[in-house]
Amino acid sequence: MFDSNLHIKIVTRFILTFFLAVLIFPQISNAQNKEVVAEKGDGIYRLLTRHGMSVSENMETFVKLNMDKLGKENSLIVGKKYKLPSTPVKTEKLSPAKATGKTVRYEIFGKEYENVEITSSELKGATYYLMAGHGGPDPGAVGKYNGKQVCEDEYAYDMTIRLARKLIKEGAAVYMITRDKNDGIRDESILKVDHDEVCYPNLKIPLNQTRRLKQRTDAVNKLHSNNRKGFSRMIALHVDSRPVGENIDVFFYHDKRSNTGEKAAKTLQKTFQDKYNQHQPGRGYNGTVSSRSLYVVRNTNPVAVYIELGNINHKRDIQRFILKDNRQAVANWLTEGMITDFKTNK
Repeated sequence: MFDSNLHIKIVTRFILTFFLAVLIFPQISNAQNKEVVAEKGDGIYRLLTRHGMSVSENMETFVKLNMDKLGKENSLIVGKKYKLPSTPVKTEKLSPAKATGKTVRYEIFGKEYENVEITSSELKGATYYLMAGHGGPDPGAVGKYNGKQVCEDEYAYDMTIRLARKLIKEGAAVYMITRDKNDGIRDESILKVDHDEVCYPNLKIPLNQTRRLKQRTDAVNKLHSNNRKGFSRMIALHVDSRPVGENIDVFFYHDKRSNTGEKAAKTLQKTFQDKYNQHQPGRGYNGTVSSRSLYVVRNTNPVAVYIELGNINHKRDIQRFILKDNRQAVANWLTEGMITDFKTNK
């Protein structure tokens, strides 16, 4: 027999649930993404800071939430409303695990390398801002290998991201300043050329050299403002372009005003010298350390070391980039040098 009272109860409960959903869900949505108005002089950094939010933890999410309202180079427009992230999101900082033996997942390294096991705490307390040269519309130095085009930005990025992963394994905190969301670590000899690299957190890289260098320098300095008292380094990796017959070793540059930068560069250079003596006895090593007036070295606030990894036009030098094991060796050797630098300067 049909129970009319039960039917009424079910319908009533459904209607009540529906109205509760209509009333509650918009409130939840508004609570998650509070809107604020951009004032004169506001940039994303200033806006987030004014509302008590960590810039390093929320910058990337803010850009994604408000992409359709941002001006040139992610600038804010006075009077417009912008959504604030609901909770801190830590996707842009490659943070160390609290203890060794822990495996942490970072999508930026690609599917084959995204799971990173923390194997030591040698670099616990150290922060690195890693800057791969060029990117976006600028491929940097361009060479040929077996008739195929090879570009500086792709190989500098691959070695930089390998370095990032290695540093994390040793317990460091790492920021990738030049970023590519879909390249990851690649093992191919010929790395496909693309132009989708961005500057931290998700800024389109300008073609103009001065604007490009200022953009990434500003990114480092904003991040470093939250870590002034801790140990930190800005490391920039590049590939040089010289005459075909000019064979060069890895060169290290520092700001002439920075004694600590010179010491760090010499520590890295000595590591490479020792490694070549170990693996290729009698080869010799001619990589040098010197000061050089480079924009990112002069203007970044953390101690900076700028590294030229070889000549993209030389047949022997290019082996340093083309072979994946050599690219990984560069990352491993740099990490060893950075551990020494950290232990002697912290």
